[in-house]
Amino acid sequence: MQNSPEGKYIVDKLQKDLPAHLLYHNLDHTLDVYQCTQSIAAAENVTGKALDLILVAALYHDSGYLRGRKGHEEHSCDIVQETLPAYGYTPQEIAEICKLIMATQIPQRPESLGGQILCDADLDYLGRNDFEEKAHNLYLEMHAEGLISNEADWNKLQLDFLQQHHYFTRTAVDSRNAAKENNINALKAEK
Repeated sequence: MQNSPEGKYIVDKLQKDLPAHLLYHNLDHTLDVYQCTQSIAAAENVTGKALDLILVAALYHDSGYLRGRKGHEEHSCDIVQETLPAYGYTPQEIAEICKLIMATQIPQRPESLGGQILCDADLDYLGRNDFEEKAHNLYLEMHAEGLISNEADWNKLQLDFLQQHHYFTRTAVDSRNAAKENNINALKAEK
């Protein structure tokens, strides 16, 4: 999917047009979510058209940042609806892709296995060893937009978020919960 015409289109657009201050919600994040989606979907035995739709949703899930942070999931769906008909997607497929994207809105509420996979891929970093680096990039991004004022407030926000978060798929629970607990403990130690 990443190398399909619709995949290349959005990857090129994100690379060229995303604001430079987006140090977290950038092309690297999109490609990371895409890779995680592939891995989780394979472990969850998702194949065929269902897999294709989840992968397209992964590539487009944060494209709404091209239009701004507020309501970016809805903006992502607008971009999907404007773009994908030209690539042969049916109204039903577009509706499913948008449903998958909307599942990633915080608080996450996936209604299908595909939604669970995309949600887990989107927040996969919470249970990885690169959590600190990714979280710091998100802090810098939000600080640049005036959404967070200092690192102490950020660490409290992150701790609350991690403690409330849960993975949905068995794959993510099994592969990420232990590292997520380590990340929670590290944040607690910084208090």
